[in-house]
Amino acid sequence: MPKGKNQKFKLYRLAQIMLENTDEEHYITMPEIKEKLEEYEVTADRKSIYNDLKDLEKLGIEVEGEPVGNRYHYHVVERPFELPELKLLVDAIQSSKFITQKKTNTLIKKLEKLVSKYDAQKLQRQVYVSGRIKAMNESIYYTVDAIHNAISENRKIKFQYYQWNVKKEMELRHDGAWYHISPWGLSWDDENYYLVGYDSEAELIKHYRVDKMLHIRMSTEAREGKEHFKQLDMADYAKKSFGMFGGKEKTVKLLVDNRLAGVIIDRFGKDIMLIPADESHFTVNVDVHVSKQFLGWVFSLGEQVKILSPEEVVEQMQGEVKRLVEQYGE
Repeated sequence: MPKGKNQKFKLYRLAQIMLENTDEEHYITMPEIKEKLEEYEVTADRKSIYNDLKDLEKLGIEVEGEPVGNRYHYHVVERPFELPELKLLVDAIQSSKFITQKKTNTLIKKLEKLVSKYDAQKLQRQVYVSGRIKAMNESIYYTVDAIHNAISENRKIKFQYYQWNVKKEMELRHDGAWYHISPWGLSWDDENYYLVGYDSEAELIKHYRVDKMLHIRMSTEAREGKEHFKQLDMADYAKKSFGMFGGKEKTVKLLVDNRLAGVIIDRFGKDIMLIPADESHFTVNVDVHVSKQFLGWVFSLGEQVKILSPEEVVEQMQGEVKRLVEQYGE
């Protein structure tokens, strides 16, 4: 029998048809396969298609045929990602504040191509779970990539940093001055992405919101601050920084109501030592960067948490209480 038309595209189109139209619950028959190939202007006989279905396995696409009545029904039996795994990825992308809505939609569309058109509809339903606030800096996707490249090349980076003004306009900080930073890692905290790096001019470890970085460039200068990061645990650094706001690192002793044990463990981890103080309370020593955000976190827990030491942190809290009374008092 003579060969059909467009044979060089046949295996590619067959893979496309099987991946798009079949899954564990949806099958396709041989006449339907031939019909769909013809839609791509590819013609083939049954025997060659049987052989091609076997060849797909070499490409990592396992196809199974099951007899149903007087016909075989074919479907793809295994894929790189299971549907529940892709749903998790979709939800993570959708809930990530630092990924813009436009980039979110693009990424989810790409994930949909990893499943059949039937399962893709289930992923599409996930997109509309909630209307979360998303970043507005479209370049963040590439900023993250540029930071990783600079780290792997052991180079400093230059960038400008912005903030929003009351007119809802992007306003460059420090009159558009360029920041020269040695990047050492990225940290995720409070739904935001942060660059953690070393500022050699200030001789300090600093962090910056990645979605507020603009015009990032890789410098020809080698990174500095290696000695500061040798002992730095990135996860520990983020845990100590409330909302990634800076402040002097202190060991703070807290008196906590037993009912908040879970809150303390969720924030500081299971390795933290809870020392009984009385029948209703325990004390705990936590290493934190003392900032207004930390004091605000303690304040939000009300009478169930009290700072015991050091004295200077107690005085900072007293100062905040006094300020609040003056601000909201009559």
